[in-house]
Amino acid sequence: MGRTYIVEETVGQYLSNINLQGKAFVSGLLIGQCSSQKDYVILATRTPPKEEQSENLKHPKAKLDNLDEEWATEHAYQVSRMLPGGLLVLGVFIITTLELANDFQNALRRLMYAVEKSINRKRLWNFTEEEVSERVTLHICASTKKIFCRTYDMHDPKGSARPADWKYQSGLLSSWLSLECTVHINIHIPLSATSVSYTLEKNTKNGLTRWAKEIENGVYLINGQVKDEDCDLLEGQLLNSDHRSTATVQICSGSVNLKGTVKCRAYIHSSKPKVKDAVQAVKRDILNTVADRCEILFEDLLLNEIPEKKDSEKEFHILPYRVFVPLPGSTVMLCDYKFDDEPAEEIRDHFMEMLDHTIQIEDLKIAEEINTACMSSSMNSQASLDNTDDEQPKQPVKTTMLLKIQQNIGVIAAFTVAVLAAGISFHYFSD
Repeated sequence: MGRTYIVEETVGQYLSNINLQGKAFVSGLLIGQCSSQKDYVILATRTPPKEEQSENLKHPKAKLDNLDEEWATEHAYQVSRMLPGGLLVLGVFIITTLELANDFQNALRRLMYAVEKSINRKRLWNFTEEEVSERVTLHICASTKKIFCRTYDMHDPKGSARPADWKYQSGLLSSWLSLECTVHINIHIPLSATSVSYTLEKNTKNGLTRWAKEIENGVYLINGQVKDEDCDLLEGQLLNSDHRSTATVQICSGSVNLKGTVKCRAYIHSSKPKVKDAVQAVKRDILNTVADRCEILFEDLLLNEIPEKKDSEKEFHILPYRVFVPLPGSTVMLCDYKFDDEPAEEIRDHFMEMLDHTIQIEDLKIAEEINTACMSSSMNSQASLDNTDDEQPKQPVKTTMLLKIQQNIGVIAAFTVAVLAAGISFHYFSD
């Protein structure tokens, strides 16, 4: 028997309202959460068409082979950044004309594997062996409204499709537990004599990969208490924790430092949630939001052609802060990232383009408080790691996270291996 997908009724209404407008087909993403017994779909969003693609798809002989996988997978990657912990791109949908109703399976299969590869290519975490590896493809005939729902195992690219049940349910959006935590980031990435010549982006990504292991091994508190991971989230048994941090000492020729405070959110369906499910969702949100902010910064530097500093100069960059927007009728919130000089209208428009839902500026919720931080540039290459605070600038800079690279020639770097030992708590609530 195949998997069952419990789908929010408003998703069905959204899919029914999509008008092909003369095109041969329209494709998009399905968003929700996996569980061992069934999956939950709470949102669908069509992939915005390219202008030239829109004209090509209106041709009466257009085929599904014309589906632009590169464009669709980039949309999936952008949307994946907007999902808090616990939510995933569960699959893809396609709505076709009656003429193409029998010509969709191979195109959907290729698209699903391409989307999954695109989303996973820069993640700092991996799925566990116990997690569901199937992803869903949904085909709808625009004329007959007939639905074909199938799944593919992402671990078996040559495997065949399996039929799945697609069931609509009202009130699914209100059946979620919301988890929140605040993480104080102070990541020190020492650079060896070899790595000091690498780009800022490469050194940062290498350091975040090591940091991700620390996050995975950290101890997480639920409302200030440690609970057995196999217990129910709402009734978990308390445990004692004696997790200790260790430190590593090494010679370094420079360093990259990420400092600041980030607000994290995760969501799990309220049907018998386990402690381990909640902790896993929060861990992944911590990793995703830090990695995504760095990635967005590097994209911005490349777009604006900002050169890196010369050797022995300190280089400071401000990372974007997180902005949330609620799904109507739900405690679930999706997110985006905003630089301080970006107008709110641009963030609203990006939400609307990526999610194909109307968003008002007043719906945008800035996650982090805007703090005062220092920015400076110095030629002092002998700076001590024990004194990373810089002189106050004449004008305070608004920021939520600070990415800093500085050359510290010939110093000894000591850094913590388990930064989260008994250090993070988060809260849950539901409607």
